[in-house]
Amino acid sequence: MQTHDLEKRFQEKIDAEIKIEPKDWMPDAYRKNLIRQISQHAHSEVVGMLPEGNWITRAPSLRRKLILMAKVQDEAGHGLYLYSAAETLGASRDDLVMDLLNGKAKYSSIFNYPTLTWADIGAIGWLVDGAAIMNQVMLTRTSYGPYARAMVRICKEESFHQRQGYEIMLTLAKGSPEQKAMAQDALDRWWWPSLMMFGPHDSESTHSEQSMKWKIKRKSNDELRQAFVDATVPQAELIGLKVPDPDLKWNEERGHYDFGEINWDEFWNVVKGHGPCNKQRLDTRRKAWEDGAWVREAAMAYAEKKAARRLQQSGEEAA
Repeated sequence: MQTHDLEKRFQEKIDAEIKIEPKDWMPDAYRKNLIRQISQHAHSEVVGMLPEGNWITRAPSLRRKLILMAKVQDEAGHGLYLYSAAETLGASRDDLVMDLLNGKAKYSSIFNYPTLTWADIGAIGWLVDGAAIMNQVMLTRTSYGPYARAMVRICKEESFHQRQGYEIMLTLAKGSPEQKAMAQDALDRWWWPSLMMFGPHDSESTHSEQSMKWKIKRKSNDELRQAFVDATVPQAELIGLKVPDPDLKWNEERGHYDFGEINWDEFWNVVKGHGPCNKQRLDTRRKAWEDGAWVREAAMAYAEKKAARRLQQSGEEAA
């Protein structure tokens, strides 16, 4: 069958809402697009453990410590689900990880900002995970089967993370004046980076249009960003915090909030590796990879020994 016919049948399958599975024919560009997106998503989950991980020992109570430990563990699991999904497309997990460690691969720019106070942990859960949910719920219906199925469990856990973060912010906002000021400060610092999480405007996005055609994505960057603002502003008002945007106002005619323009120079600066914590994040991941080498080597040696034993047993049975 000619490539043109294969591509036509492929798009018809997409349009009919039939999932693409690993053994199905797919265009090389579709495969590459998915590997790029899924691996970037996986890297973001793994690097995303770092801003919160350094607060585990400083959490204000045992309850908070246990919840934060469980959350960080969830993020590690999300990375594993996603690396596995990328492997179904023929990608090598080791190659993907090395691309991250070498600075070749990207991850969400939001994780290159520091967590200065305990309120930042609340802001990450509420805003960062809240923004992630906006994007990830859409991905439960993405056209590639393994990615869509991985996202179902991830979204359930991210929903818990978002509620956990909002509960921290609520508690602080209801506390002493100093605690409420801490919550407001965290909101002030994390609001704009959270809006940046959805990526550039649709007109400037390199992959958005094709991803929409292939139904890898279901909504555009700007649509998702608007939905996040519409959902989050009332949540801030409910607990007495103020969104740091002087241009923010409800537009009755549109039925949405109008909001100010993002500082795109800051966004691209962080994406290109010049954010407050870019170097620190990659240095930490490299150290973790090097420190874990003995575990990977031991696991491989055990697997090889077990395979050799099975082969020997098979030979003895055949004889």
